[in-house]
Amino acid sequence: MIAQDIVIRPIITEKSMQDITKKKYVFEVAKKATKIDVARAVEELFKGAKVQKVNTVHVRGRMKRQGRFEGYTRSWKKAYVQLTADSKPIEFFEGMM
Repeated sequence: MIAQDIVIRPIITEKSMQDITKKKYVFEVAKKATKIDVARAVEELFKGAKVQKVNTVHVRGRMKRQGRFEGYTRSWKKAYVQLTADSKPIEFFEGMM
């Protein structure tokens, strides 16, 4: 897989934005991507970023109802990426602070 297929989108919530000062970022990633794949993709997509560690979480789909019809939302994978102290911060997130 190429880097654009691994990192799908950034997760921008109040909770995820609190750790930006500590150089910790949250992304939605491909379900089959490993921690090593995510680290390489982040370093390739964001030049100057050096990944220290990656934590991943599988997010289960939630039960939703609309009238008498019910189903599940899609399940997905989330990655918490911690950059090294001497790494350059990701510019995309810096514009939001």
